[in-house]
Amino acid sequence: MIKRALISVFNKDKVLELSNFLVKNNVEIISTGGTFKYLKENNIPVTEVSEITNFPEMLDGRVKTLHPKIHGGILAIRDNCEHMKSIEEKGIQTIDMVVVNLYPFFDKVQEDLTFEEKVEFIDIGGPTMIRAAAKNFHDVVVVTDVKDYDEIMKQIDKTGDVSLEKKRELAGKVFNLTAAYDAAVSSFLLGDEVYPEYLNMSYKKAMDLRYGENPHQSAAYYVATTGNGAIKDFEQLNGKELSYNNIKDMDIAWKVACEFEEPMCCALKHNTPCGAAIADNIYDAYMRAYECDPVSIFGGIVALNKTVDKKTAEELSKIFLEIVIAPDFEEAALSVLKAKKNLRVIKALNKPQDKKEYAKVDGGILVQSSDDKLNDELKFVTEKKPTEEELKNLLFGMKIVKYVKSNAIVVVKDGAATGIGGGQVNRIWPTIDAIDRAKDGTLLASDAFFPFSDIVEEAAKNNIKAIIQPGGSIRDQESIDACNKHGIAMVFTGIRHFKH
Repeated sequence: MIKRALISVFNKDKVLELSNFLVKNNVEIISTGGTFKYLKENNIPVTEVSEITNFPEMLDGRVKTLHPKIHGGILAIRDNCEHMKSIEEKGIQTIDMVVVNLYPFFDKVQEDLTFEEKVEFIDIGGPTMIRAAAKNFHDVVVVTDVKDYDEIMKQIDKTGDVSLEKKRELAGKVFNLTAAYDAAVSSFLLGDEVYPEYLNMSYKKAMDLRYGENPHQSAAYYVATTGNGAIKDFEQLNGKELSYNNIKDMDIAWKVACEFEEPMCCALKHNTPCGAAIADNIYDAYMRAYECDPVSIFGGIVALNKTVDKKTAEELSKIFLEIVIAPDFEEAALSVLKAKKNLRVIKALNKPQDKKEYAKVDGGILVQSSDDKLNDELKFVTEKKPTEEELKNLLFGMKIVKYVKSNAIVVVKDGAATGIGGGQVNRIWPTIDAIDRAKDGTLLASDAFFPFSDIVEEAAKNNIKAIIQPGGSIRDQESIDACNKHGIAMVFTGIRHFKH
């Protein structure tokens, strides 16, 4: 039976409704600071915590509820005679319900505040109270989520109390919340560049998904509680709900598009690019990306790094696509795209911001810094040197190859990928595949070094004029000699771009 409730909330949504309900059910309410004032102003009978503790708030409100008369009342086990005798001797009354939500650190840490100002939004008393109540959930109802108010009132209305099953669920939500809260604070204080002793991540569920990679797999999408991100802060302007695969593909396609300042289009399928091109305008960029692989683009994702105009939208609408993502869309373009009711149209509000990448393995998780370095020192290792225009195109190819599954090969001509191969267990197969698809490509980029000279020999048979690769093989000289034999220019970047 709930006789006494402590209410201290930053988010005051529906708190008056809950408080009035408790008063009608003969529950005494105690409160703190702003919540006390808010309830009092709305004619809710309420006692200030300082009257219970006989001790005023101090240190600018940092110390309000950290007192035995509060925590003794929360933590006392009602069936433990020694506990009950002890609090009675100290004049402590039990607290049967704790309604608390925390200072909005998740939001404030993202605002343009000083470090010291952000520190002041680290809640201490709130987490302490709700953790205490959650530990003693058999006797105390702990509420941290406004969405739980209705169910709690419904149960009290029906039985006079909250079921033990619900109390346990609410307690679990407390530790779920405080774990995320503490993880956010830890990340803020340690900084993004640190690999801490314990890996704590703070994410909040944005949506349940229909299923995962396959229909028999369940799935949900979580977004970071601190910091922005391209695939966190976007607007969906049209189309069906996003799926697990959609979100993964969107992430990579948008990252590829954002590698470039000039108008760029990336077509992507199954998490790897199937077309990529830069041009003087976004229409031409799309058309050239489409021409790279008109088959694979069907049912894929298209990311464009400039505003989509009507002419481009009309071309996009000619085939079945899952998603079109861009920084903006002209109204006329939106009208065209919205005519396809299932097409997901995404307005990207931010460029990619990830500094770390994570990969789950059975029983562990791998963490690495993001692959944000294209090359080290360019080394021109062959007798023939690439022209300035060829070098520009080789670097374009290397930017694309970063996002193709290893072993990755991209064949390039005039600012467009004309053939893409990857995801094979050796390097010669994707080389043959990419060159065969390219038909007229003249430049070749590889994500890793050549273990043998067979890649160069294959390139020579197909009119490849220049190659860019990291270098670093003990057999590098064999590839260099083969290039010299066939009059091919080759550049080493010193940076590998495996993408497993």
